[in-house]
Amino acid sequence: MQVQTVEKKGKNVDEAIQAALEELGCEMNEVEIEILEEGSKGLLGLIGSKPATVKVTRKEADPAEDARQIIEELLKKMKIDYQIDTVVAEQGTVRINIIGKDMGLLIGRKGETLNSLQYIAGLMINRKRGERIRLILDVEDYRKKREESLESLALRLSEKVKDTQKNVVMRPMTSQERRIVHTALQEDPQVVTYSMGDEPNRKVVIALKK
Repeated sequence: MQVQTVEKKGKNVDEAIQAALEELGCEMNEVEIEILEEGSKGLLGLIGSKPATVKVTRKEADPAEDARQIIEELLKKMKIDYQIDTVVAEQGTVRINIIGKDMGLLIGRKGETLNSLQYIAGLMINRKRGERIRLILDVEDYRKKREESLESLALRLSEKVKDTQKNVVMRPMTSQERRIVHTALQEDPQVVTYSMGDEPNRKVVIALKK
């Protein structure tokens, strides 16, 4: 976790505040400041002088707002014409959906560009906050539709396994896609799922429970 509160001394209040901001890695608008000691120059600026002392505390930032700012910063650098459609934060996860022109470019081949942007933005938000936040970045509900499609496929294949009594090996998928399949079938009392192979060719196997 990042340091949340520091106390700093300086020749004056401004100098003490600046030292605190540098240690916290924050801007003025990201902190709350309490002046503990104004400080004094003393007689002739020498005798009896006291340093200024301040207590500076990092404000509790909204993870959704942090994520939004980081995504906007990255998309502006990419010169993408976009709009933030929705930002939803719950239980340590922030889900952002983007809409706009040329969204196909942002998704990339099989979602590769979107996955890369999500990974980079996730690193940035966790470095900024000093805590684990899971970021899910979507474009025109691409991931949501993909999730629904994978869930439907997993259910169909599980029925095939039950009918044929034979295992089904799905095509290679990303870890996020594999998680969707595992979750979709975890409550089924008749089948079990597991992953096999090495990245990027790791696959999900659907099998009958023994």
